[in-house]
Amino acid sequence: MQVPLWLALLIVGYLGVKLIRPPAWFVAVLLLGGFLLAPAIDTFLK
Repeated sequence: MQVPLWLALLIVGYLGVKLIRPPAWFVAVLLLGGFLLAPAIDTFLK
């Protein structure tokens, strides 16, 4: 079974927020950083 990467990250992120309950600013920084760094990571992996 192949799960898309975005779906796996969404599930892991949801469970992390539910279980660990990090501050909202920390979640926002991680999301923003992920969106900004995604093109750089994508080109690095290819």
